[in-house]
Amino acid sequence: MKLTILIHCPDQSGIIRAVTTFIYEQDGNVVYLDQHVDKQAGVFFMRLECEFELEQSLDNFSREFEKKLAFNFQMDWDIYSDDYRPRMALFVSKYKHCLYDLLTRHSAGELQVDIPIVLSNHPDLEPIANQFAIPYYHIPVTKETKEGAEEKQLQLLKEHQVDFIVLARYMQIVSPTIINAFPQKIINIHHSFLPAFAGAKPYHAAFERGVKIIGATSHYVTEELDAGPIIEQDVARVSHSHSIQDLIAKGRDLERLVLSRAVHFHVARKTIVYNNKTVVFS
Repeated sequence: MKLTILIHCPDQSGIIRAVTTFIYEQDGNVVYLDQHVDKQAGVFFMRLECEFELEQSLDNFSREFEKKLAFNFQMDWDIYSDDYRPRMALFVSKYKHCLYDLLTRHSAGELQVDIPIVLSNHPDLEPIANQFAIPYYHIPVTKETKEGAEEKQLQLLKEHQVDFIVLARYMQIVSPTIINAFPQKIINIHHSFLPAFAGAKPYHAAFERGVKIIGATSHYVTEELDAGPIIEQDVARVSHSHSIQDLIAKGRDLERLVLSRAVHFHVARKTIVYNNKTVVFS
């Protein structure tokens, strides 16, 4: 059995020694360890992978970890077994580039997840889900029907035992109802220009301004719009020679790459959220 442990707690001496000694006493072997100290906040972060030759009871291991380590060091911690594949729901609207990219990567074995459902407020992308043999649910969303639509979404997410959600260019604001049901488990992607341009046609506005850099940002969703903890970002250089369509194409390439990386970091248990920021381990 292989376990991944994520820890953050007040910084103090002896944490690494205590954790690795505990793993040794449980007949385990540490195969990966990475740590970070936020000196300004005085907080210690660690990600550790360990293997056991003999089967361990995860519940028993967790109880012993809590009793012998977590309580004394005031740890916030999570333990995950590599035997379990997270279940990811995809929310989409009409843009298909991120959906295609994630489904292709999943089909190729690059994403170690199960995808039980694709949810959309439009019917347009159902043929893509059908191509990958994934159930597609069309739930229209309007201002008047939003509350009922989200109740249907939550019911489907529960029925399919979804662990986390990816907004693969889902063009609706997710309400606190869903955010609170999946705290730090909803991943979004959007463009991020330097300088930034809001509105319905950001690439057109960026073209008119003559930007030299465009980018994309993936983050966890919070109630404050597009202000959640950032998981991954990237940029590409552009020039006066690029057309609006060039900017759109480059932007979509960045969105695909940045979103897929963010999903990978989340699935690999490489992110810790703290004070609306993330520590993302290598």
